Amino acid sequence: MKYKVTLNGKTYEVEVEAGKAVLLDEYEACAPAPAAAPVTAAPAAPAPASAPAPAASVNLADGEPVNSPMPGNILSVNIKQGDKVKAGQVLAVLEAMKMETEIPAPKDGTVVQVVTSKGAVVETGSPLVVLA
Repeated sequence: MKYKVTLNGKTYEVEVEAGKAVLLDEYEACAPAPAAAPVTAAPAAPAPASAPAPAASVNLADGEPVNSPMPGNILSVNIKQGDKVKAGQVLAVLEAMKMETEIPAPKDGTVVQVVTSKGAVVETGSPLVVLA
């Protein structure tokens, strides 16, 4: 195999075979010519972010939504539609950055709709449950 080795400003072209090295050429090293700046196309417009679940599936007129405080994965949903809940009762458990966060009911009420499910991926502000 042939190699070019630069040492102390001199470039050596060397051929190495089966443990033997043979000097093929020696010359003064010079700085490479500056490369022309690559021509780049204008950056493409970013793809639209995937939209969260359609808002039409959550009828906010029926009650108050309990939203996700951060993006993450739903580990468990502890209530079902029609359940009566007390303020502070854990409605769901969210995992974000390897930390589990309990999502409490903000007030006493009845679960009108469960918008999320175990294993769902949610974004900040995504409705999880609707309470009346």
